[in-house]
Amino acid sequence: MKVWILRHGEAEGHAPTDAERNLTEHGRAEVLRSAAHLIGQPLGAIIASPYVRAQQTAHLVREALGFDADIRTVPWLTPEGNPSQVLENLDSDDNVLLVSHQPLVGSLISFLQHGHQRQPQPMYTASLAELEGDFPLAGLMSLVSVRNP
Repeated sequence: MKVWILRHGEAEGHAPTDAERNLTEHGRAEVLRSAAHLIGQPLGAIIASPYVRAQQTAHLVREALGFDADIRTVPWLTPEGNPSQVLENLDSDDNVLLVSHQPLVGSLISFLQHGHQRQPQPMYTASLAELEGDFPLAGLMSLVSVRNP
């Protein structure tokens, strides 16, 4: 099983709420560069935060890959999400792309890799991490790569 974790691209600095911030043009370009690393991968699902910038990121990736399935939008991938809750919701998914935010993405990568969140993985905008393992279990997945756009 593979899990790819993608942080959204660069977003506007201001909006009425944090959840409403849009990607910038630079952010869109970053996302497309990261999406190129997913070409040819056995992607089974794209799951994204409901925040606008994560939705825009997921849609850009979906379009760039020609991915047919709908994007699943879930409330447990917001910035302050809990890595344990993410794992509870992944047990039936295989080869999945998660599109989310810091600090969740860094904490989730650390949790999957080491079983704890004490040293979160640094993730810049549109950074893409690939993890691999038999099951998405805390401490039992290997970090294959982290790519920055």
